[in-house]
Amino acid sequence: MTSADRLAPFDLNGRVALVTGGTGGIGQACVERLHRYGATVAFTCVENVEDPAAAVESFGLSRLSVHPLDLRSVVSIRRCIASVIDEHGKLDILVNNAAVGSATVSAFADDPAEQDSMMLSINADGTLKMCQEFLSLPEGADSKLINISSVGGGITAFPGFRLSDGMSKAAVAFLTRQLAAETVHREVDVFAICPGATNTPMLQASTLNKLSPEERAKFCVQLPKNRLIEPEEIASVVHFLATPASRVMHGAIIDASMGLGSRPGLQTEFESA
Repeated sequence: MTSADRLAPFDLNGRVALVTGGTGGIGQACVERLHRYGATVAFTCVENVEDPAAAVESFGLSRLSVHPLDLRSVVSIRRCIASVIDEHGKLDILVNNAAVGSATVSAFADDPAEQDSMMLSINADGTLKMCQEFLSLPEGADSKLINISSVGGGITAFPGFRLSDGMSKAAVAFLTRQLAAETVHREVDVFAICPGATNTPMLQASTLNKLSPEERAKFCVQLPKNRLIEPEEIASVVHFLATPASRVMHGAIIDASMGLGSRPGLQTEFESA
């Protein structure tokens, strides 16, 4: 068996993927992974906040395009997906990764009540409208809709987890189940991935940057497998779901937390030991 034969089930040549929130963290890792395996990749930057030219130049890759997106605006959502179709002729794979967290939502609002509304608007309603727009496209063979939720809300509940954050991620998991139920006879597969503590700018802003080196080391030791998840690890799961081999998993809500979803009290156990 040649190297090409071994890679064939994971080959994405001829496929067009859109990754929302592709300028950092899990999104950036997804862009790089899908591109490496042959896909033409479109990704989004935050409309009127991030510079599209700088965003695409930062990758230094061909078969790549950037599209501004504001998940609070259905007009922006429709314009984004239309621009991907205009540029690449089709859209086979949608990775709904863009979201805000408890720390990053402060860039959109100062008042906690407004932040809660913004969290639900971007994470839940924005993802809903992205899914609806994608599913309204002319049906292609073996399309993939991959939502990124979170272990907090998508799988289980953690004491102290911000309510609006958990609610928004739970909504994404429910949305995935509902859409999967409605598309069992269509040429599209629908999934959600629920990452645990992943080494992203979002986690750094909410947690890691507030810790001393000693506290950070203790935090990581308390996690499953005694470490953070790396964005590339989540991107590898996205890659698998983007291939034909994932069809049997249509409707799956995937716990990608290295066991934190199965044992959510793990950190408390270590703290009380």
